[in-house]
Amino acid sequence: MLTEAQSAFLAAQRVGRLATADAHGNPHVVPVCFAVADGSLYITIDEKPKRASTQPLKRIRNMMENPSVAFVADRYDEDWRLLGWVMLRGRTDILVDGPEHDSAQVLLRERYAQYRTMQLAELPVIALRIERVTAWGNLAIYLSG
Repeated sequence: MLTEAQSAFLAAQRVGRLATADAHGNPHVVPVCFAVADGSLYITIDEKPKRASTQPLKRIRNMMENPSVAFVADRYDEDWRLLGWVMLRGRTDILVDGPEHDSAQVLLRERYAQYRTMQLAELPVIALRIERVTAWGNLAIYLSG
């Protein structure tokens, strides 16, 4: 579903924004680390050092009520000819174990060195099943500097 340019653009971005909504449609947007493979975007729930509650994160609670989500990764530049973004929409599954959960954790650890020292095996993975892709602007990969 993703074009080669869209896939390359996403691979070059380090953070995206995940938008969820609760059963009443109240929105919630958070920055997330991510990996894309086989028609899904994966986000792990990582160790939250400031988190004291045993209640699931708001994004997880929202997805349990309303699994429809959106994700966007964008690039801003003062040279507006370089602006671009890719938006993914779809439904989510919360993976708590199994081969897909484990493979997603491997992908995320490969992409983000910070995850390599975290205990993620018991933590859930959000799997956004990509149903719709929208892109705009300049998706070419470039080196700044």
